[in-house]
Amino acid sequence: MTDLQTRCLDAFPEWLRGLPTDATELAKLLGDDGIPAPARQHAASALNYLFKSLDLIPDGIEDLGFLDDAFVLRVAAKLAKDKGASSPVLDRLAGDVAVLEELLTKDYARLVAYVEGLVHGAARGRTAEEIVHNPDVRGAFVTELDAWAQSYEAPSFSRDEKNLVKLTSFLSAKLPG
Repeated sequence: MTDLQTRCLDAFPEWLRGLPTDATELAKLLGDDGIPAPARQHAASALNYLFKSLDLIPDGIEDLGFLDDAFVLRVAAKLAKDKGASSPVLDRLAGDVAVLEELLTKDYARLVAYVEGLVHGAARGRTAEEIVHNPDVRGAFVTELDAWAQSYEAPSFSRDEKNLVKLTSFLSAKLPG
């Protein structure tokens, strides 16, 4: 097993277990006017991605289902930091991006482009812009997100290199561009 495989197989189960905490901590930034609106829109679009019915890896796929959600949160945190935002949760999540870049190599840029494009989409009738700029929409969204976080059960993720092969193949096939 390579060093990269070991790091991924160590990190990914943690990311899956921490997904609801990561999401609720990121949601606290949505109404913070001290953070630039474009950065908050990246956070909102990544959180909105949790509710997309068609995501890169369907949530029901054992071992892999919610990893794309964890990846999207981390890439969005990096994009938010690139827009001038700073907070402990953004720093922590963006700090994990290096392992994704190393794992996905040529597909990493496609993942970044995909996450950048999420700010223009909607899930459950809500856009990132509405979540950031409309307090009523944001309040309802955060309530729904909190309910999701309470009900979330982390899927297993086996320490099997085959899972990394499946993961990278899935993303390579599904990422646009």
